[in-house]
Amino acid sequence: MRVEQEVPRRCDGRETTPLPQGLCADSTDLGHDECSGPGLFAACGLDGQLQNARQSRQFVTMTLNRWALQPLVPDTELVVSELVTNAVQHALTHTAADAEDYPLWLGLFRHPRHLVCAVADPSPDPPRPRDPDALALGGRGLALIDALSDTWSWSPTLPYGKTIWVTLPLPSTFRPKPRPLHRRPA
Repeated sequence: MRVEQEVPRRCDGRETTPLPQGLCADSTDLGHDECSGPGLFAACGLDGQLQNARQSRQFVTMTLNRWALQPLVPDTELVVSELVTNAVQHALTHTAADAEDYPLWLGLFRHPRHLVCAVADPSPDPPRPRDPDALALGGRGLALIDALSDTWSWSPTLPYGKTIWVTLPLPSTFRPKPRPLHRRPA
């Protein structure tokens, strides 16, 4: 979907420069009255600072409440917080963070059967799951993501960087109902 006049927002709510190719920051801002159906999209820019994990959790809560998906908030906050923390700690160099106002982007996409969380960063390096010892303070983020998600993976992003994405199942009460088959009269 292309929208030329849409103004994306950072996770702290302030306006940013337009997303590439004029993508909208929140599909519900396009005049869609239904904020709870499939096909919804929201994104925010992150400046690569330590407070981005907190800002991303706030963005998730605000977005999922707007989409009437409150039951997904706890797991989605944890997943997004881990993705963003990993991006800030491992994917940003000082030069990458200084080169762009918003070197990280967080996107949420609602599909008919799942919610997709995606974080784009400027590093081409793949995520590396670790096997920390029992007393380690970190290193369990990707294991948590794996435990909470249906699937997760990553792909290169042109012209540089990568996007890590995670799918979380929608509770059955939030999935669209199958359409009845219409039979032609005999």
